[in-house]
Amino acid sequence: MKPHSTSVYLLIGAVLALITLGLVMMSSTSAFAPESHGDAMFLLKRQVVWLGVGLLLGGLASMIDYHHLHRFSWIAYALAAILLLLCFVPHIGHSHYGAKRWIKLGMSFQPSEFAKLAAVSVIAWFLSHKSLQSRPFFYGFFAPLLSAGILMVLIAAEVDLGTTALIGVTTLLVLFIAGARLRYLVPTVLLGFALLGGVIWKMPERSGRFLAFLYPEKYLADAYQAEQGLIALGSGGVEGLGLGNGRQKMLYLPFAHTDFIFPVMGEELGLRCTLAVVAIFLTFILAGSYIAVKARDRFGLLLGVGITFLIGLQAVVNIGVTTAVLPNKGMPMPFISYGGTNLVFCLIGVGILVNIYKQGINEREEKRALSTLSAYTKKGRRIIRL
Repeated sequence: MKPHSTSVYLLIGAVLALITLGLVMMSSTSAFAPESHGDAMFLLKRQVVWLGVGLLLGGLASMIDYHHLHRFSWIAYALAAILLLLCFVPHIGHSHYGAKRWIKLGMSFQPSEFAKLAAVSVIAWFLSHKSLQSRPFFYGFFAPLLSAGILMVLIAAEVDLGTTALIGVTTLLVLFIAGARLRYLVPTVLLGFALLGGVIWKMPERSGRFLAFLYPEKYLADAYQAEQGLIALGSGGVEGLGLGNGRQKMLYLPFAHTDFIFPVMGEELGLRCTLAVVAIFLTFILAGSYIAVKARDRFGLLLGVGITFLIGLQAVVNIGVTTAVLPNKGMPMPFISYGGTNLVFCLIGVGILVNIYKQGINEREEKRALSTLSAYTKKGRRIIRL
C-alpha cells in the first residue's frame, strides 16, 4: 500500500474510531445531562441524527471538487458573517449560559462552526491568489489576517473567546506555512495575546477562570469544574471503573457529556483509553497534514492544513483544559462530545480532506499516463525512423 493511500485510510479510520467512542460515551453520560428531559437516551438519539446529517454532508464534500471552494469562498464568508450577526437579532438569536452563540431557524445551531471553515477557505484563497507575488504583504499577510479578524470580532462579541482564539491561532499557523515573514507574525502574535488578555480581564467570569487556573486554592468556585475533572481522571486509574460506573457524571462534573467528556472516559475506561484517544487524534493530525502536503496545488495545501489544524487544535485545547494544563474554556472534543453543529462541520472538513486526497491522486495518475504516452510516442518515432 502506498504511503499516500495509507494516509486517507488512517484519517477515515481515526474519525470512525472517535465517532464510535463518542456514541459509547454518550450512552453512558446522557442520562445525567440537564437537557435529557427525563429520557436516558434523548441526547444519544439526537447525536445519531446529527451524525447522519454529518456523514451525508461529509460524503458530498468528499465527492465535490474542492476547487469550488476557491470560486465560492467569498460567498461562504459573507453567509458566515450574516449568520453570526443573526445571533444578536431578537427571536432568532438564542442565548445559553450567557453566551449568544446559537440561532434558531427551524433548528438550533452555532454559526461559529460554519465560520471556522469559511475563514480557512478565504485565507487559503488569499494565499493562493495570482497577485500574491506582485503584492506579497497585502495578499500574503494583511488581507487574510483582516478577513479572519472580522469573523473573530463577531464571534468574540458572542462571548466565545475559545473559538476566536482557535481561528486566530489557525490563521497564524497557515500564514507561517504559506511563508509569511516572522517580522510580521511575531508582533501579531504578541498583539493577539495582549488583546485576548485585555478582553479576559474586562470580563469577570473569564478572568475568574484564568485566575483559578493560576491559583486554584484561592478561587475554589471557578476551579471547581477543573478539580472535578481531575478527580474523575484519578479515580479511573489505568483500568477504569467500567463503562457506566463513573460517579463524577452524576451531577458532580458539569458538562460531562460535552466539554468534559474526556475525564469521564478516563474514569470509566481508564488511562489506556485516554492515551488511545490522544494517539488517535495525533494520527488524525499527521494523516491530514500528509494529505495536505500532497495536494495538487497551493490552495489545496493551505485549505487542508487549515482544516487539520482547526480540528486538531480543538482536540488539543479540550484535552489541555480537562487535564488542568490550560485555563478552563468550554470547547467540545471533536467527534466525541455532544454537539450537533460541531460534529457536522467536522465531518464536512474531513470530507474536504478526502477530496483533496482524491484530487491529488487523479493528478498523479494523469501525469503518469502522460509520461507513459510520451514514452510510447518516442519509441514509435524511433521505430518509424528505422
